[in-house]
Amino acid sequence: MLTRIDHIGIACLDLDATVEFYRATYGFEVFHTEVNEEQGVREAMLRINGTDDGGSSWIQLLEPTREDSTVAKWLAKNGEGVHHIAFGTDDVDGAAGIIGGRGVRVLYDEPRRGSMGSRITFLHPKDCHGVLTELVTSATSAPADESGGH
Repeated sequence: MLTRIDHIGIACLDLDATVEFYRATYGFEVFHTEVNEEQGVREAMLRINGTDDGGSSWIQLLEPTREDSTVAKWLAKNGEGVHHIAFGTDDVDGAAGIIGGRGVRVLYDEPRRGSMGSRITFLHPKDCHGVLTELVTSATSAPADESGGH
């Protein structure tokens, strides 16, 4: 059902400065950037490695674009740091149904569009020992970033 850790989402106040930290400190490069208007974030995806199931593992850096976004509210309360963990699955609908059937609250009735054209939903942190958990089905091919590349 769940095949890998897809990504760790990290909330930050300054996306450019945080990208530079990950580049200078760990050598990670930005693979993809986008603005998700629905979620009110500007994000950068840094690819860590490929995985056995053909997916990848990522660090997702999230900067709020508006004060009423979930990430902005989280930053105001918690400061910068780990915001969520995401598990990859080849069937986000099926995985959400199974996990929901086990008593965990699924936050979206239907999966939504996530980074790079993926389909996502979240699980309530109070049902996951305090961890906001995302389920992700990756798109078959990643779209170009804002600058026209990948």
